[in-house]
Amino acid sequence: ERDGMIGNIYSMGLALQALGATGRFYAPREWDCAQAFSVVYSHEYRQPMAIAQVLPALVGTSYLEAAGLDCAASTGTSPSLQLSPSPEPATTGIHRAPITVHYSIVNKLQGRHFNYTTSVQVPGGSPLLEVLQVAAAEKPDIFSFQTKQTSWGPMVISIHGLAANPDDRTYWQFFGGEDALQEGVGTYEPRDGERIWAVFSTY
Repeated sequence: ERDGMIGNIYSMGLALQALGATGRFYAPREWDCAQAFSVVYSHEYRQPMAIAQVLPALVGTSYLEAAGLDCAASTGTSPSLQLSPSPEPATTGIHRAPITVHYSIVNKLQGRHFNYTTSVQVPGGSPLLEVLQVAAAEKPDIFSFQTKQTSWGPMVISIHGLAANPDDRTYWQFFGGEDALQEGVGTYEPRDGERIWAVFSTY
C-alpha cells in the first residue's frame, strides 16, 4: 500500500529482518519483498544505527542468527561481501550554491502559543541542522534550540525554550510542507525554497 515502505525508513531494517526470520511461521501471502527491498536500495543510509539494522537483511540473515555464526570457520571476509572502497567525492574547494529554506516553529499545545517564521540561506546539500543553526545565530531570542546526541544522530529536544517532555509525551516533530520528515535533522537535506515546520506535538 505504501510502495514497499514498512513504517518509516528507520524501521525498514528491523522489519525486513523480522519478515525474513519469521517467514516459515506464516502462510504465504501477497507481499512484495522485492518492493520493500527497493525502498532500502534507493535510500542513502548515513547513520550507523540504520546501517547496522539494514545490513543483516541485505545479506539474508537477522540478529537472531548472530549467536549461531561460526567466526572460527572463516579467516576473512566472505568473498561475496568484499567490497571495493568507493572513492570519496572531492569536496575541497567546491562551491555549493546557496539555497533558501523557510523555517517555522509552532507551538499550539502548551503554555504561551507561538508561530514564528524566518528564511535562511545555507549551502546546497546542507543538513537541516545547519538551517536551525543559522536561524538561531541570526535570531537567537526566537530560534534558539538544543539537541541531544542519540544513536540515530542529533535529536532536537528544545526550541524557543520549550522542551520536549516524556512525562507529557511531547516532542518536536519536523515537517517538509505537510509531510512529516522521515529523517532526522542531522541527515535530512532541504531543497531550495522548501518550507520546514517544527511543530510541538504529542505522541
